[in-house]
Amino acid sequence: MNDVVDFIRQAEVVFWDFDGVIKDSVDIKTQAFESLFLPYGSEVAARVQSHHVTNGGMSRFEKIPRYLKWAGLPASDRQVDDFCNQFSEKVLEGVIDSSWVPGVREYLLDQCEQQYFVLLTATPQNEIELILHRLRIFNCFREVFGSPNRKKETIASVLQHLVVDMNKVLMIGDAKIDLLAARENNIVFLLRRTGLNRSLQNTFNGLQFESLKG
Repeated sequence: MNDVVDFIRQAEVVFWDFDGVIKDSVDIKTQAFESLFLPYGSEVAARVQSHHVTNGGMSRFEKIPRYLKWAGLPASDRQVDDFCNQFSEKVLEGVIDSSWVPGVREYLLDQCEQQYFVLLTATPQNEIELILHRLRIFNCFREVFGSPNRKKETIASVLQHLVVDMNKVLMIGDAKIDLLAARENNIVFLLRRTGLNRSLQNTFNGLQFESLKG
């Protein structure tokens, strides 16, 4: 049995990130951001790509106003909404069709009645609910929180209404923002290694994994 699987099973409550943890979909969003801003110059597109990669877990509603300014465009509410809608159209099917992180789907379906699973993601609420329904794993989660909910505050809020030993709570993520949210709530963090978080892999001393299989 995979040691990481045994580790996760010890938790009563598990907070899951989505991109890079359940689906290998981080690259889909990186490519979408880059293509969205490429018309405004290769330097802008490269800067957008770099920022997105190093700020995993940050909502598009926070990123796009910044990227618009870099592109020399007004970051009005209407403009931000327009770019967010374009971004959603680019990524939705790509995320659904992207590869599963090995073993995660099976684990969710097998353990969702034994453990309390909560999904935390920077993806907008209506979009992540649609994705989860399309993937047929919506019912694996007792609670689902997308943007504009923030991970640190959401974890604190959920733990307020659950009676649970804090040593039995786990956060699984792939970005620094996930790690910080776990630390600020004094819960254990499990890092999913990806090709985009190597710097975090080098500085994080806790348990890490790539697959839940084998």
